[in-house]
Amino acid sequence: MTTNLYHLSWDELHRDTRALAHQLLGKPWRGVIGIARGGLVPATILARELDIRLVDSLCIASYDHTRQGEATILKGVDGDGDGFLLVDDLVDTGTTARIAREMLPKAVFVAIYAKPSGKPMADHIAREFPQSTWIHFPWDVDLRYAEPLASRNP
Repeated sequence: MTTNLYHLSWDELHRDTRALAHQLLGKPWRGVIGIARGGLVPATILARELDIRLVDSLCIASYDHTRQGEATILKGVDGDGDGFLLVDDLVDTGTTARIAREMLPKAVFVAIYAKPSGKPMADHIAREFPQSTWIHFPWDVDLRYAEPLASRNP
């Protein structure tokens, strides 16, 4: 399967997260739980936009910078998630989401981005990507000089 790369900008991530916040307005949320690490930035943006002060983290590791691996729980949270938003940046295959939902079955699981295999795990998403797309999040990339096209193709 061919993998397409998509480089997500900070502005795009912020816009998409605010669009998700619009879907969640008007509910009495008790707090936000970000799934570390990718869900922490979106969780913070959602907490701000929804005026939620209680923010926690659930730490599940399942990725390195190029591939998905076996999930490991590094830190849990107390309770069943009732009244909480459970936030991740991306629901890809649904592996992390499945674990998180089992740990916090009453939480509302939201992801800024979803791929078809993981989308059914999310209660709300902002945007969908094809399964074959590898997303480079803004915190994964480094700004550097880019050669002009004419210099690369003499």
